[in-house]
Amino acid sequence: MLLHLTTWQEVEGYLEQSRGVIIPIGSTEQHGPMGLIGTDCICPSVIAARVGEEAGILVGPTINLGMAQHHLAFPGTVSLRPTTLIALVGDYVRSLGRNGFRRFYFLNGHGGNINTVQAAFAEIYADHSFLPAAQPGDIRCKLVSWYSMPEVAKLSRELYGDREGHHATPSEIAVTQYAFPAAIKSAQLDELAPFTRFPSDAADFRRCFPDGRIQADSALARPEHGARFVDTCVAAVKQDYAAFVSAD
Repeated sequence: MLLHLTTWQEVEGYLEQSRGVIIPIGSTEQHGPMGLIGTDCICPSVIAARVGEEAGILVGPTINLGMAQHHLAFPGTVSLRPTTLIALVGDYVRSLGRNGFRRFYFLNGHGGNINTVQAAFAEIYADHSFLPAAQPGDIRCKLVSWYSMPEVAKLSRELYGDREGHHATPSEIAVTQYAFPAAIKSAQLDELAPFTRFPSDAADFRRCFPDGRIQADSALARPEHGARFVDTCVAAVKQDYAAFVSAD
């Protein structure tokens, strides 16, 4: 059930039986010679849509922009400032909360978002705490990175071992290949650059990792792997979401 394909009456009816919503969040940034720039928003969007369809959960519009400043030396990358993303997440939650939503499950596709989104949650909770009539635990937010779910991490180890790497990974590229087979890319990949430290800024990232990958053998990705990742993650998210919205 996708929010942007519903009417306000349908949302009002949904709120009569559920106060929860899934919000995909990712980034628009380079993913090496084989990875789509939209990888980090495609993956959580595809997974969340399946969860919503199978479990009857409302899925909000994907936040397609995130904390991508380290990738700005690569053409096509679009980044927000931390203050912008904090404001965006806060306004998203407050907008839906205005009409009755109380449980906000953010399904994340980009590691660089984690600290900033958690800071946004802290701002939301602080605002709520200043309300004299606020109910305990009335608003709750959770951030889950799809690729870090134990079931997904186990599958990536089985398929790729230590060639999974950290950025432009075969697992995330496999999901995009499954979702958009017409957009599959091929490329002659250079040897992986050594990983000795995380870069400090965009220029440093491009110098350390010239083709954009961090220890990831993107060429191992296959569309059929992507199908397995989606199936595995959908099952895990349905279970995790159910526990989140039902918790006291």
